[in-house]
Amino acid sequence: MKSLAATLLLVIGGPLSAAEWPVAPGESIAAAVQAAKPGDTIRVQRGYYAEHLVIDKPLRLVGINNPTLSGGEKGDVIRVKSPDVTIKGFIVRDSGADLTAQNAGIYVEPGSHRIVIRHNVLVYNLFGIWLEKLKDPEVSDNLITGKRDLSSARRGNGIQLYNTSGAKIIGNHISFARDGIYVDVSHHAVFRGNRMHHLRYGSHYMNSNDNLWEDNESYLNRGGLALMEVRRQTVRNNRAWGNTDHGIMLRTIQDSVIENNVVAGNGRGFFIYDAEYNVLKGNRVIGNRVGAHVWAGSIHNDVDGNDFIQNREQVHYVASRDELWGKGKGNYWSNYAGWDANGDGTGDVPYEANDLVDRLTWKYPLVKLLLNSPAVHSLRLIARQFPLLRSPSIVDQRPRMQPLNPDWSQWIDRTAH
Repeated sequence: MKSLAATLLLVIGGPLSAAEWPVAPGESIAAAVQAAKPGDTIRVQRGYYAEHLVIDKPLRLVGINNPTLSGGEKGDVIRVKSPDVTIKGFIVRDSGADLTAQNAGIYVEPGSHRIVIRHNVLVYNLFGIWLEKLKDPEVSDNLITGKRDLSSARRGNGIQLYNTSGAKIIGNHISFARDGIYVDVSHHAVFRGNRMHHLRYGSHYMNSNDNLWEDNESYLNRGGLALMEVRRQTVRNNRAWGNTDHGIMLRTIQDSVIENNVVAGNGRGFFIYDAEYNVLKGNRVIGNRVGAHVWAGSIHNDVDGNDFIQNREQVHYVASRDELWGKGKGNYWSNYAGWDANGDGTGDVPYEANDLVDRLTWKYPLVKLLLNSPAVHSLRLIARQFPLLRSPSIVDQRPRMQPLNPDWSQWIDRTAH
């Protein structure tokens, strides 16, 4: 009975049919790949291997104690041409630098579904990982750095996804590439727990729908998270700080939820352009040069329950009519100079972003010393009564008197130094 069971397992491709191929320093990984059968495991001992690998069958390629695989600064270091491949535990380095050829540390060709790339260190590659036209890839817990001696425009991206579905991009640490994670025409993906810094954009989304961006940190880049021409995104619990241009860009985006994020110490906390029918709630917008730059017909958004604290300009708003925010619980504005006579926690007069008094305080900072004076209160009231003295504004009819998030102060000094 035992021999019959073993025979059946071999026929149906069970555990007994999979072999292990050990590779030691001085031996060829490529030779082991060629000799292995689909479903086998190749275990590579710690050492230095100067090879270009092509994996054209389902295999598990496992590094023991982080062996180094170098491409000698030519072509791709590893090229995958088969579904169901796992690459784990390697130092993969020294791809070529040809942007036209899209040289990468690990290049995954179309149709290589269910690729798993886990616990690797990818250094000095043009593109760290390239994924194209495939389903259900997993890229997790990798350290990725680019060719940092090249200018930003000549580098590739840390992780590139094009025309994928069901991707899981989790727990990666990416720096010194062009963009950390570049996403185009890729749907139903999860991006969670990634750290991205010293890049053009931490993450760059285009034409991609139904994705989750959660618990990522993007800092000291030109831009943190850029979402462009997308729908039905969930963007929550992320931290974007110290980025010179923006923390989170929402450009031509609809039907999405942006909640409980921190954008602190950026040039612009939120850059909101041509955005409609989105929900922004529970976000902490702290210490940016501009808290939210809003223009190009960004209307019908539910912006409520956010904290706008110590931004040099709370909102830079470009439009021909007022836009109402805070229709439910209201937002908190650290420069609100109104009052709460009945003590219900909500201001008794609406907050107007960038009214006449705001413009005076930014132009003449010493005016801030008079914010609570009767003269300044009178000036605000007069400006509301005479439309010629005001421009279209973001108006919060229920401004909160206290921040909703008590931990805001830890983010005050998160700037790009």
